[in-house]
Amino acid sequence: MAKRINGWNENIVSYIFYYLLCPCILFAGSNNAQNAARSCVWDKVKQYFSPPAEFADKFGDYASPLKFYNGKQVEKPVEWGKRREEILQRWHGLMGEWPPLLVDQELKIVESVKLDDYIRHKVEFNWLPNQKTYGYLLVPDGGGVGPAAITVYYEPETPAGIDSKFPYRDYAVQLTRRGFVTLSLGTRGATSLYYPSIENATVQPLSIMAYATANAWHALTKVQGVDSKRIAIIGQSYGGKWALFASCLFDKFACGVWSDTGIVFDESRGNINYWEPWYLGYQPKPWRKSGIVTESNPARGVYKQLREEGLDLTDLHALMAPRPFMVAGGAEDPPKRWIALNHAIRVNEFLGFKNRVAMANRPKHSVDAEAMQQMCDFIEYSLMPDGDSK
Repeated sequence: MAKRINGWNENIVSYIFYYLLCPCILFAGSNNAQNAARSCVWDKVKQYFSPPAEFADKFGDYASPLKFYNGKQVEKPVEWGKRREEILQRWHGLMGEWPPLLVDQELKIVESVKLDDYIRHKVEFNWLPNQKTYGYLLVPDGGGVGPAAITVYYEPETPAGIDSKFPYRDYAVQLTRRGFVTLSLGTRGATSLYYPSIENATVQPLSIMAYATANAWHALTKVQGVDSKRIAIIGQSYGGKWALFASCLFDKFACGVWSDTGIVFDESRGNINYWEPWYLGYQPKPWRKSGIVTESNPARGVYKQLREEGLDLTDLHALMAPRPFMVAGGAEDPPKRWIALNHAIRVNEFLGFKNRVAMANRPKHSVDAEAMQQMCDFIEYSLMPDGDSK
């Protein structure tokens, strides 16, 4: 039986990774083995923290997060807390204030299945004050306290490895095999993402999804073996938007991975559709016709207001600092997105941190084996003990 030692699962996969791909560990004493393992993983991910030369130190037309909304410059790191709070207040003020977090609940296990090297529990909990949902809790064999991750997608079965319709989207399974406790969530079990109702929602759907995931974080911290300081969130496409908003608006997530999300507003791309009423364009019906923004079919609601005020998601990226995040870019987030990410790099450097903003790129929206490896390596590195890089 595989064992979880010091929060890491000593199964065949990790054995091959650490002892064959990282021969330096063979020569490290027990006190240094952890640092040697971290160094080996760093060798795999370090390339993703530097923009290509053609995009280095380019900032485009995005407003600097290091300026207050009145135009005043943030001059000292000690002032960042005030600016950060201003960003949160402005965005929550536009999107709608969250209800109180549900901090005292636990995941209710409905059924359990023992698989090769982990147990998969179907669980239920309240993610909104008026709504329950279900998901899958994957727990690796063995004991100890270690890292965890929440995966978000259209439905929870795909990341949990139950639905094999799409290859390389079983994030929860892959991370569990690396020793993570994982919670796979989706919206299939939701009756509505419009709170308190679709007729009169008071919070934009993407924001209420972030709120729901914050409630999931609190429930996950009560699972035996979960280190509450080492919980990641990862999502692809729709789930990537969800993961972006959750990790930026709720600072308990230790790191985030956003896979081909559309990390900035871009009305030339139909899949970067933050203007839709199920994201940031909610208003009471009748809704605009779905599709790209045009003069004859303009944006509405909060999204329209955000655009009119010159706000963009670079504000939210900055809220991650100094927590690390990775953009796993595909068709919607090509290398030119470094121009937006450079603002987050600048915020981290201003605060005295480096190697906190990463991007890897693939040609297509779909995830492939290499992209899956990149994302899992990034999370593993970011959540290793003594993982801060300054």
